[in-house]
Amino acid sequence: MTRTIIRTFFPLAVFLASCSPSVAGDTPKPMAAETKGTLTVTPLATLDAPWAIAVLPRGGVLVTEKAGKLKLIDGSIKEVAGVPTVDFGGQGGLGDVVLGPDYAKTGMIYLSWAEAGENDTRGAAIGRAKLVLGDSPRLEGLEVIWRQSPKVTGRGHYSHRIAFSPDGKLMFVASGERQKMDPAQDLSVNLGKVLRLLPDGTPAPGNPFAEKGGVSTQIWSYGHRNILGLAFDPQGRLWDLEHGPAGGDELNLVEPGKNYGWPIVSEGDHYDGRDIPPHSTRPELTPPSISWTPVIAPGDMLFYRGKAFRDWRGQLLIAGLASKGLVRVTIDGTKVTEAGRYPLDKRIRDVAEANDGSLLVIEDGKEGRLLRLTPAK
Repeated sequence: MTRTIIRTFFPLAVFLASCSPSVAGDTPKPMAAETKGTLTVTPLATLDAPWAIAVLPRGGVLVTEKAGKLKLIDGSIKEVAGVPTVDFGGQGGLGDVVLGPDYAKTGMIYLSWAEAGENDTRGAAIGRAKLVLGDSPRLEGLEVIWRQSPKVTGRGHYSHRIAFSPDGKLMFVASGERQKMDPAQDLSVNLGKVLRLLPDGTPAPGNPFAEKGGVSTQIWSYGHRNILGLAFDPQGRLWDLEHGPAGGDELNLVEPGKNYGWPIVSEGDHYDGRDIPPHSTRPELTPPSISWTPVIAPGDMLFYRGKAFRDWRGQLLIAGLASKGLVRVTIDGTKVTEAGRYPLDKRIRDVAEANDGSLLVIEDGKEGRLLRLTPAK
């Protein structure tokens, strides 16, 4: 099961009515839909710095809030108990939430978060737990199954996105370089990497640097900066979406053993204006399939499979922070082209797909809303 397998969502009034009056939690106030270009936008709930969405197959949306809360929205807004303690600050806090590939049988979900260490250090962690629903939803049996190594100072570039392979047998993890740059090229640490693991967090057999031992056994690809999108396309290929420095946001086709160049090369420059050589100067390093300058500052992404936006099937939809909306990208083999932008006037952190083909997005920051997007009539 992937993050895009989502229950059909109905108009807001029906969504709210699906919850009985006795259910605990705050009931979202109905908000009017509006038309933005080719989209009808229906607000569903208001949250506090939401970061990621997962939708339960039998109804209800899970949303993480960076400060450390997991919310269940199923007509009311309920806080899920049993969430781990997070190190909140900067870019850190509670991060991704993904349904496990065996969720239908076990109720298992996966979370990522920023975890404090010794001597003012911190790093990303991933854990899994059983989600127990009801009037007082909770997590049971939370266990940490993976950690960034080493923990370092600072509060940026955790990345910590999670994507399961289409067959559910592998878990891929985006591990940012924590604004330290050089670790992205160091195969003795797991910072600045895409990692290929089993669902229990152990290294998957057959990884390209397994003979080096240690955390190198986890590494699938390296030379990455700050990956905030990780998704499989309809052909089963893995793509990542990462922030560049001053310019040079990247979409990459992620392949085993490849070096994507950071911080040796980039299509952007350092924030202080210092030049970084472009990928063309180092042909042995893998260039992005497409890059953006000015940046779009991507959040998450998905490959659209639905019916509501028929012309978009098989295409990539990107949540844009700096671009304040959705960015649509077409992929033909390895040729990647930006095909459209859809302004939503707010920084968009995550995007997900409902079974009816409508889209769910969350706005970044305080009072960030959960929105449902449908084609404008």
